[in-house]
Amino acid sequence: MKLSLPFFKKPPMVAVVRLSGAIGMAGRGALNDTSLAPVLEKAFRKGKPAAVALEINSPGGSPVQSSLIGARIRRLSDELDIPVFAFVEDVAASGGYWLAAAADEIWADDSSVLGSIGVISAGFGAHIFLARQGFERRVHTAGQSKSMLDPFSPEKKEDVERLKGVLDDIHGNFIDHVKSRRGDKLSTETDLFTGEIWLARKATELGLIDGIAHLKPKMQERFGDKVRFRRYGLRKPFWSRFGASVVQDAVAGIEERAAYARFGL
Repeated sequence: MKLSLPFFKKPPMVAVVRLSGAIGMAGRGALNDTSLAPVLEKAFRKGKPAAVALEINSPGGSPVQSSLIGARIRRLSDELDIPVFAFVEDVAASGGYWLAAAADEIWADDSSVLGSIGVISAGFGAHIFLARQGFERRVHTAGQSKSMLDPFSPEKKEDVERLKGVLDDIHGNFIDHVKSRRGDKLSTETDLFTGEIWLARKATELGLIDGIAHLKPKMQERFGDKVRFRRYGLRKPFWSRFGASVVQDAVAGIEERAAYARFGL
């Protein structure tokens, strides 16, 4: 039987949520709103945490999933009046930085890579190869834009312009998010929204983060040396190690590795 003594007060507890990997990609460790929803709910609601700390190591990914996850973090933080601290490991770039900006404060290691506040769309064109091999591409649509940017057909100028408009709109949403979260902390002397990346000290000067710090000592500084930590994160189901998911995980791993490689990691 456990006794509860009214004069005995437990030290504060910080819930730690690990957000590691590409955002929205299928496969092991993929970060998306559906998979993270129960993790974040538990982190914010279980045991009355004094704060939620996000361990972030992500090169980005889906802008929609980044927005959904960030919005969920903010809703829970505002509803329960719990502060959120982000701690960046190797990288918080693009969608990874979107997640970091959902926190009230952002801290990073000296060598952490941050930024890449931009939007990218990449593909390939195979129409010349197909023509040389004697293949003829046949596409029939209802709607003149239905086959936009078909990789097996020559690229059209109007399709590229249309895509550029979509990317610009998403970029605008990203910029609005960063400005609303970082506010007056952001430097006005440097264009922060070109897609450029910075190491942590420069990112601090630019107002993209609050400084250099690691999770445990910073939380001890805020909540005392006896602060407790409770960790939460995604788990891979046992059955997913077998069958077709093995191939899917391998492909996702290659895509994720390529995403990290863009930042020299």
